[in-house]
Amino acid sequence: MGLPIDLMKLDGTWRLQYTSAPDVLILLEAAARLPFFQIGQIFQKFECRDSSNEGIVRNVVRWSIPSLLEEQEGATLLVSAKFSVVSLRNIYLEFEEISVQNIKISEELQALIAPAILPRSFISLQILQFLRGFQARVPVRNSERRRTVGGLYYLSYLDGNMLLGRAVGGGGVFVFTRAQPLQC
Repeated sequence: MGLPIDLMKLDGTWRLQYTSAPDVLILLEAAARLPFFQIGQIFQKFECRDSSNEGIVRNVVRWSIPSLLEEQEGATLLVSAKFSVVSLRNIYLEFEEISVQNIKISEELQALIAPAILPRSFISLQILQFLRGFQARVPVRNSERRRTVGGLYYLSYLDGNMLLGRAVGGGGVFVFTRAQPLQC
């Protein structure tokens, strides 16, 4: 049966090492097939240190479009969810929002928008500032019931630095290792 979920141990950033989850594999397959799309590192960040049975989890996907955005980490796809502990080894996720943020445009695109050999105009500087600060947010809701989309997630620790997760109901298996803290 194993030990119950320890939120103090769970709290922090975990780097994805392996998954069989279809929703993640489709991103990885797209990056393998499309030369204009790159996937960088994928993380899960749990925020639950000050709680006994709930918290927030953020799925963080670093991605890029070469020549337009910086390599590997040109932008961040962030999927946020609340979670609550429902049994010794299961949490229930309620997805809240999907966002694209932390846009880092490439030097090539910056040079195209505001060439260094020409005086930078107010408009070109406004465009650069807009792109750097761009964020798109979409709430996640089940339109039929006006409830958030959710699911059961089974967690197991292999040791202090390795975490296994399984989305119950055919959502796939995840293997994570502890990572340095992320700002998101």
